[in-house]
Amino acid sequence: MNEMSTVTGDPLHSGLGEQAEALFAHGYCVIPNAMPTAIVRALAADLEPVFHATKLSVGPFYGDTTKRFHGLLRRSAHMAAFVQHKTVLSTVEAILGRHCDTIQLNLTQAIEILPGGDAQPPHRDQDMWPVHTEGVEYLINVMWPFSPYTAENGATVVWPGSHRRQDEIVIDAAEGVSIEMQPGAALLFLGSILHAGGANRTRRPRRGMIVSYSLGWLKPYELPWLAYPPEIARSFDPELAALAGYRAHRPNLGTYEGRCPSHMLNGDSDALGAIDALRLEQEELIELYRAGAIVPQGSAVPAA
Repeated sequence: MNEMSTVTGDPLHSGLGEQAEALFAHGYCVIPNAMPTAIVRALAADLEPVFHATKLSVGPFYGDTTKRFHGLLRRSAHMAAFVQHKTVLSTVEAILGRHCDTIQLNLTQAIEILPGGDAQPPHRDQDMWPVHTEGVEYLINVMWPFSPYTAENGATVVWPGSHRRQDEIVIDAAEGVSIEMQPGAALLFLGSILHAGGANRTRRPRRGMIVSYSLGWLKPYELPWLAYPPEIARSFDPELAALAGYRAHRPNLGTYEGRCPSHMLNGDSDALGAIDALRLEQEELIELYRAGAIVPQGSAVPAA
């Protein structure tokens, strides 16, 4: 499949942008020519020695014929353009932004599927978190191919509409669609959609990467401060550093010494002293309480 999933009428989610509407309608979409192939090739070249040095994965989920490594922002200067892709970020914000104060980078993962392995078990990535709320999306994944993705070499398989069938652990394989695409394209899919890496039945490896974004108040898949300690994150522009974990999520989540961790990048990390990061409605509620306008249930509100 080389074209973006077409959008069917969905009045509830209209006006959010073509990609966001397609995600709500189908659970996934493809953006052809999202990135110049020259930049994709440059990134792939930067990661080439890491692919060679990385050992095979271990476990029934990853599969022992795959290679995976993370922390891609510290491995190539080209990664920032992918993580901060304007269309991708605006789509992610349109979907996840309604359920969090700010979004965060959930992980960056390079993947190589070698010939001869089994297809990955179908799964929903949101299931890494044990609590689900109806109507809330927890993450959005973006698959960027480094080599052509075909049904024969293990292209990602998605089950269209399965984000609306979350009580079904497995769906008939015949309903799955192999997303075939060329380097430069991007596959976006919801964390609630059933998907799997396909089996590579060719003689050549299939390479690509996932950039994943999640609600800012969740524990991310990849611990950002270990992947990008301050001495590395100081080289990021402020918005990229914020995505990569150097931003508190109101109220007071993800802080260091009671402060937004961005202080660690500004040269004043030694200036101790907690600083609140509260939502406006929380500050207003505190003001009402201090003013005596909030009293125990059943009590009379004092006269002004």
